[in-house]
Amino acid sequence: MPDKKIPLSVVIIAKDAASQIGECIDSVKFADEVLVVDSGSNDATRAIADVAGCRVIEKEWLGFGRQKQFAVGAAKHDWVLCLDIDERVSPPLEASIRAVFADATPKHFAYRMPRRNRFLGRWLAHGEGYPDWTLRLFDRNQASWSNDEVHETVITTADVGRLSGDLMHDSAEDVTMYLAKQNRYSSLHAQALYGQGVRAGYLKLFLSPLARFIKFYFLRQGFLDGGPGFAHVAIGCFAAFAKYAKLIELSKKVNEDGPQVK
Repeated sequence: MPDKKIPLSVVIIAKDAASQIGECIDSVKFADEVLVVDSGSNDATRAIADVAGCRVIEKEWLGFGRQKQFAVGAAKHDWVLCLDIDERVSPPLEASIRAVFADATPKHFAYRMPRRNRFLGRWLAHGEGYPDWTLRLFDRNQASWSNDEVHETVITTADVGRLSGDLMHDSAEDVTMYLAKQNRYSSLHAQALYGQGVRAGYLKLFLSPLARFIKFYFLRQGFLDGGPGFAHVAIGCFAAFAKYAKLIELSKKVNEDGPQVK
């Protein structure tokens, strides 16, 4: 039966996402449960989720990793699919997910899927934009989200399978918003690295963006995506530069402001 619900919880964290969350929810109607964890929206996010038949929980913001793990823990089913509000499950990906649950016991406990990013009006097909393999479908008894404030990842020791079909990432951000987000994320990442005892010098500041550009623009053929591909890779390189510049600044500031010997 093609429209039969599968024993899966889709979990979505959201705040002020009224303009996007409806399409996200519409793309996962095949799941038995859609759980939205809202962190204090001031728009119609909760109302849209309620009307769509989702279960909605209010939870203060804990940071990306902890917020997603809270959502995973609150889900009805052990098997979860974690989505951001600007992501959509394509029909081919839905078919691939259904195939996982066609067997009584899935072959793996976790699955990665290719994510296709849209940037400057173009669906990227190369470089950093595709295939952006991301682990989003898993058994919560075998995997969990890291506690990272930003750039959170799913941690598992289980064998990870791969799905076909794209997870479509269509952010509504304009370039100004995208750059602001990259600036915010680079600050959070620098703080996290510093807290982990990581330090960087000016050589790292130079080599990291350069290596990133070579990898994604040439080796991963980002140049085939034209202007949008170049811009996407260039901004990613600048974010790497900013992250290490901020890490160097943090180290210097702590040394300068440290306890003085009398």
